[in-house]
Amino acid sequence: MTRPFFLAGPLLLLAGLLSLPARAADAPDPDAAPSELRPIIQRYSADLEDLERTYPIRVSSARQARLRRFLEEQQAALDQLDFDKLSQDARIDYLLLRNHIQRQRSEAARAARETAEIAPLLPFYSTVVTLEENRRKMLPLDAAKAGETLAGLVKAIDEARAANARAKVKPAIANRAAARLGDLRSNLRQWFNFYNGYDPLFTWWADEPYKKADQALDSYSKFLREQVAGIPTSGREPIIGDPAGRQALVDDLAYNMIPYTPEELLTLARKEYAWCEKEMIKASRELKYGDDWRKALEYVKTKYVEPGKQPELVRQLAQEAIDYVTQRDLVTVPPLAREDWWEEMLSPQRQATAPFFLGGDLILVAFPTSAMTQEQKLMSMRGNNVYFARSTVFHELIPGHHLQGFMTERYRAYRSRFQTPFWTEGNAFYWELLLWDMGFAKSPEDRIGMLFWHMHRAARVIFSIRFHLGQMTAQECVDYLVDQVGFERDNAEAEVRRSFDGSYEPIYQCAYMLGALQFHQLHKELVESGKMTNRAFHDAILKEGRIPVELIRADLSGQKLTRDFQSSWRFYDLTAPGN
Repeated sequence: MTRPFFLAGPLLLLAGLLSLPARAADAPDPDAAPSELRPIIQRYSADLEDLERTYPIRVSSARQARLRRFLEEQQAALDQLDFDKLSQDARIDYLLLRNHIQRQRSEAARAARETAEIAPLLPFYSTVVTLEENRRKMLPLDAAKAGETLAGLVKAIDEARAANARAKVKPAIANRAAARLGDLRSNLRQWFNFYNGYDPLFTWWADEPYKKADQALDSYSKFLREQVAGIPTSGREPIIGDPAGRQALVDDLAYNMIPYTPEELLTLARKEYAWCEKEMIKASRELKYGDDWRKALEYVKTKYVEPGKQPELVRQLAQEAIDYVTQRDLVTVPPLAREDWWEEMLSPQRQATAPFFLGGDLILVAFPTSAMTQEQKLMSMRGNNVYFARSTVFHELIPGHHLQGFMTERYRAYRSRFQTPFWTEGNAFYWELLLWDMGFAKSPEDRIGMLFWHMHRAARVIFSIRFHLGQMTAQECVDYLVDQVGFERDNAEAEVRRSFDGSYEPIYQCAYMLGALQFHQLHKELVESGKMTNRAFHDAILKEGRIPVELIRADLSGQKLTRDFQSSWRFYDLTAPGN
């Protein structure tokens, strides 16, 4: 489609913009009239990236002090800006930058607390940190003293092991310490390899004590995992996780602009689950299973394609979704976005933590391989049946993650530093809610497939919050998914393992449901009210960037923003009937 604004003169363009109550799908490229804060944010992102690269050791006090000084400087510079003279886009950028600085400070404080918790297990860590940081500072090295330092490090590791042989340490903390030992071992290897062979005197003094130190670090890491954390050397590794605590949840919710307490979110999720259960029963009755919706779900899970046919199914479902949203003019799908994706198969190892599809510029397909056991093959096929896959494919591709990535790389890409899963995951799941409202699910099997994922997202809120509050163990989370949502057990274990392996922020698993409900409510306010068309609404969201949904609402609704803006949008009525 040729966009008319490319031909419009400046005055005509300005008049058109002033006449719009909200940003339209055919609005000019937001990068054509950039926010006044764009260069400031770009410089902030570049400086922060450089500092993180220069000070990569997480347990380093030098890193923490340098980042703290940088953030103080950035906040002071931000405070000097005249907020009232900024454009609306720039005001949003101001609040995003302020929010991110606060977030970095919060994370630095959390990292310091976590380091303090593992310090008794790693009393020697500063020795390794100092060696590597001095190398990065390019300070002169005394080869003989380096050999002595390594010998002393071996002794200190042995003493720490003896001191903690019978210590009562939480498995999560012992496992975290073991992970940090892996990082320290890598840091020491980098330090050694820089000098080894290039400095013959260094090699003469340090070669043998380095090998002993490296072996001691590896041995102590295994000791912490096996003897202290209780992780067996063979068989399936237990899911340990690392509960973050209530304050971490509160901090994460504040950063993502979700003005609810963890306890309120549990209420929200239970209401959504209850609505799903009622709808499941309706579909179950249509399939002649009565009120026992779990039997109906088990029936739906038997409707999978035969081995080798899953890629063909994915291609068909992807085309179905593209046709659905384009024929109804729900969102712009650029021609290149329709062709620049493809499929890859998930390995058995990846499926251990990703039992369902993953997506983006390609879709990673979960289905059995010949290396799996017969039981594992059946669980994978049942968990990725035709009706479950119908939602998964458009969640991962178009109009979900693939279209998101395509657009956010082209519009306001400078906001990528502020991305939140409440936008990314929430928007993908929002499409499931919207298509449900539009009757995309025709048969009871279709509805059960979509309801399974809705239940799943409600369950994610419940088990992740309760785990981080210390109210559920990882194993109880697995059982919850199996008993309350109908997961295959292997898939439930993979889901919980991924949730608590440390690669996600504590509140991440809540983002699917909560972000979707935010977009769903915003759709009511702007589209169902007649203020915007579906296409204008969805295109505008994609061009805003992956930022907190409340700020998108402020921009699209023309809300007046102030310097002291705080999140206050109660997008879900906890007192009303579910859904």
